[in-house]
Amino acid sequence: MNAGIASGKTLEQIPVSAMKGVGASLAAKLAKIGLFSLQDVLLHLPLRYLDRTRVTPIGALQPNLNAVIEAEVRVCDVVFGKRRSLVCKVQDGTGTIALRFYHFNNAQKQRLTAGTRLRIFGETRRGASGLEMYHPEYEYLDEAAPLPLDQSLTPIYPATEGLTQPRLRSLALQALTWLDKHALGELLPEPVRRKLNQIPLADALRYLHQPPATANVQLLMDGEHPYQQRLAFEELLAHHLSLLLLRRETQADGATGLRMSPTLKKCFLDQLGFGLTRAQERVVCEIVADIAKPVPMLRLVQGDVGSGKTVVAALAALAAVSSGKQAAIMAPTEILAEQHRINVGKWLEPLGIKLGWLTGKLKVAERRIQLAAIASGEAEVIVGTHALFQEQVAFADLGLIVIDEQHRFGVHQRLSLSEKGTIGIENQPSSKLRPHQLIMTATPIPRTLAMSAYADLDCSVIDELPPGRTPVTTVVISDQRREEVIERVRLACEQGRQAYWVCTLIEESEALEAQAAEATASSLAESLPHLRIGLIHGRLKPVEKEQVMAAFKAGQVDLLVATTVIEVGVDVPNSSLMIIENPERLGLAQLHQLRGRVGRGSTASHCVLLYGSPLSQNSRERLRVMRESSDGFYIAEQDLLLRGPGEVLGTRQTGEMQFRIADLQRDSHLLPEVKEAALLLMSEYPLLCEQLVARWLGQNHRYLQV
Repeated sequence: MNAGIASGKTLEQIPVSAMKGVGASLAAKLAKIGLFSLQDVLLHLPLRYLDRTRVTPIGALQPNLNAVIEAEVRVCDVVFGKRRSLVCKVQDGTGTIALRFYHFNNAQKQRLTAGTRLRIFGETRRGASGLEMYHPEYEYLDEAAPLPLDQSLTPIYPATEGLTQPRLRSLALQALTWLDKHALGELLPEPVRRKLNQIPLADALRYLHQPPATANVQLLMDGEHPYQQRLAFEELLAHHLSLLLLRRETQADGATGLRMSPTLKKCFLDQLGFGLTRAQERVVCEIVADIAKPVPMLRLVQGDVGSGKTVVAALAALAAVSSGKQAAIMAPTEILAEQHRINVGKWLEPLGIKLGWLTGKLKVAERRIQLAAIASGEAEVIVGTHALFQEQVAFADLGLIVIDEQHRFGVHQRLSLSEKGTIGIENQPSSKLRPHQLIMTATPIPRTLAMSAYADLDCSVIDELPPGRTPVTTVVISDQRREEVIERVRLACEQGRQAYWVCTLIEESEALEAQAAEATASSLAESLPHLRIGLIHGRLKPVEKEQVMAAFKAGQVDLLVATTVIEVGVDVPNSSLMIIENPERLGLAQLHQLRGRVGRGSTASHCVLLYGSPLSQNSRERLRVMRESSDGFYIAEQDLLLRGPGEVLGTRQTGEMQFRIADLQRDSHLLPEVKEAALLLMSEYPLLCEQLVARWLGQNHRYLQV
């Protein structure tokens, strides 16, 4: 096949099947890990490296190290313990180590006789007889024909079933030979490379697939080698560009400028019953300025738990209605959507504004009525869940989309709802008008993640809590003091307060050793027979959830036992105590969200983190952060350090952000230069932008096709 490849083809155009030994079966396995072309193979970089370039004396070995040793077999016997194993003691002039094999055959035992010389590679561990290597690789040494040592570090690649490390190494080496004859496009323009002192891409790839014996192994292991950083920079740049292109694509279409009616705004504020904070007023001004423009607004509003984002969203919706347009407010759960419907309705309906309501739970007749009201324009502000962007939903004239808890949806769903409001312009077939988009999150996003995951959005921050919110005191208590905690709940409820008891599971699970919500509700009912106890979890029918929540809000339930479904959208000012069982199983952001359900009234509120022993170091650190701080942005930064970006943002959002090489924490220092380079490429090298996105995102860049 090689002869048939035109010399002018670049490596991204040459399929893996062009390499020797790659038939249909192997090509299918490579496709599973995203390797379709020779460029893909070259960009499939090692996760780590093994050093087989030097022999280490046995006397210099430390536990948990990979090393090459050369030694002579002293004795080899089958040992019977918990499991039968072949134990082979070997020595050099500096010491002795045991090789242990649980899987062996008789021929192997017979060859490992006393006096046989071996070159052995494996990881050292502490064992019953001192230092041991389990199932090491070994070769027989012959004085007459010495074996050469490796001249470069041995790469370990990301793999999948049916793809061995030797096979992946062989393919990488073969792809490197093609690199000498075929071009690998250099997509960083010369001015950018020169300014950032970036080495050529081909040089970086050659080095990283075959690092010399003199390479700084620690830098390579940490991903901080300059050659790795060269590739991390380009990958981060591609992701950043993909979002900027998405923004440009969206804003290439027009939007109807929306004007807030001063009269309606005054009426709205007069009947609120409280004043806006300075932070809310600032963010409202930013939104009003954006939506007045003839290009679609793309704005993210971050605000800590209880900072008053819903009021800001309602004012934005008011501006849409003032301009004769509809507004849609989408929430990820029915509980949160219901909360928005109650609050937004309370503020807007007295002004004569008709609310629509759409979730998956609506009965057929009610759904038909709501769909008709949305399609006719009778419903001016529509609140709902993801049901809002289903195919049969047609808006009369959608001017504004508000999406709450954006990280629960991700880019695709955001675009689906945006498409609902996109309309053609008469006599201009290629032009469209799009709705403005306001994205809200109560999960503060660390600056580095906001720069990466939300590069297509302008950011506003509500960094001030409304007056009257009481700080929540957080305590960390072992599950062994459970009875004391139950007594604390009894006292709080007898004083007329309400409490939450949050469990992390619905059904019993020995594996996770967590109390389940149903079992907890039952045992608490026995311990607290005089309290009215409610139960809510994700498997209840929507109508049952509503009934329980309504009873809790009305003060007819003293103690609500719940799973994390109450994380967002539940606002009961009379609740002043929250118990969270097994908090070590949750991320910091989720714990912070749950804690935000109390402290919404004027009474001093408490959150008890009831942990199970023993705690890992990481869990201990998370609970320390919760006890010491109630600042959502500080907690988000700590969450990023402890859990990494994929966990913090949630898999839905990071579906388009799976990095091959880059690491948002480790490489955050590159982001300012990435941002600067992206703007330069967008303005001066537009063709390279698309190519960079295609190289690094591959099939995933299809979400740009808006």
